[in-house]
Amino acid sequence: MTTQPFPQTTIAVIWDFDETLIPGSMQKPILEEYEVDEARFWEEVNGLPKYYADRDTTINRSSAYLNHMLTYVKEGKFPGLDNAKLTALGARIEFFDGVTELFHLLKNKALAASEFQRHQIDVELYVVSAGLSRMIRGSAIAQYVDDVWGCEFIEAVAPSGYIHGDQSELMPTKSEISQIGFIIDDTTKTRAIFEINKGVNKHSNLNVNSQIPHEHRRVPFKNMIYIADGPSDIPVFSLLKQYGGRTYAVYRPRSSAHFDRVYRLRQQDRIEAYGPADYRDGKQTSMWILKTVSDIACRIVREKESALQSAIGSPPGHIVDAASTKQD
Repeated sequence: MTTQPFPQTTIAVIWDFDETLIPGSMQKPILEEYEVDEARFWEEVNGLPKYYADRDTTINRSSAYLNHMLTYVKEGKFPGLDNAKLTALGARIEFFDGVTELFHLLKNKALAASEFQRHQIDVELYVVSAGLSRMIRGSAIAQYVDDVWGCEFIEAVAPSGYIHGDQSELMPTKSEISQIGFIIDDTTKTRAIFEINKGVNKHSNLNVNSQIPHEHRRVPFKNMIYIADGPSDIPVFSLLKQYGGRTYAVYRPRSSAHFDRVYRLRQQDRIEAYGPADYRDGKQTSMWILKTVSDIACRIVREKESALQSAIGSPPGHIVDAASTKQD
C-alpha cells in the first residue's frame, strides 16, 4: 500500500506581477530614483533585439532589460544599485486598488469556516514574475507571500579559480549588481508551477525533475489558481487548463486595449474568466477569487470526507429473519 506523502489540502493562488498587481512596470521606482526617463529606457530596451540582430547577434528578449540595467550600472547611470537597494525601492511600488487588503484576507480569513479548519485547508500565495524578485520581496505584499520566482542579479562575482585559495583580494571594492543570476520568462514560469506542484520550494530533497505521481504531489494542479494579464502568460494558462486548474486574466481598468487583450484570451478559450484589476472588496475580481478559493476548499472537504467514509465502511447491521416477521 502506497502512503500519501502530502495531505493535498493547500490551495495555491499564483500571481503574475506587472500589469496584474501593479499598473505598469516595477522598474519605475528605480528609474525615478536615478532620474532616468521611463519611456526612453523602455524604448531602448525594445530596440535591443534589432540593434543586436543588425550586428549578427541574437539575444533573449526576456533578459534584454536586465542586461540594459547592467549597462546603466556600468556607465554610472545607476550608481550604487545593489540588491539591498532593489529591496528598498520595492517599498515604493504602488499596487492596484485593494491588492494588499485581498492578500491579507486570503491569508487570514478566507478559510476561517470550521469545516475548512477541521481539514486543515490553507491558502498559499505565490508570485511568478519576469520582474525582479528583490523588489517584490521589498514590496507591501511581501508579508503575505509564501514564495517568489523572479529575476535575480549577482553583486560579488566569483573570480576564476575561486575554489582554490583565498580570493578576497579579487572581490569588488563597491557593491553593485554586475551579472544576471536567474531569469524567469514566459516558458520558465511553467517550471515554477511544477515546483509548487511537487513541493520543491518546501522540501529541499525534492527536485523539479523528481518523478512523483500526480496523485502524490504536494499541491495538485486542480488546487491552483493563476491570475495574470496577457499573452506572455499563455504557457501557464495552458498548463493549468490541461490539468484542471483555475485561470483568470485581469485588465487595467478603463483601458480598452488591455480589455481587448484579455477578451481575446477568453474567446480563444485560454482562460476561464476575466475582469478589471480592481481588487477591492465587493468588486468582480475579488469576488471571483474568493469564490473560487471557497469552491476548491469545498471540493477538498468532499473528497476528504468521502475518502474517510470509504476507509471506515458502513457498520454491520442486524440480520432480520423474514420468517420471524410473518403474521399468524
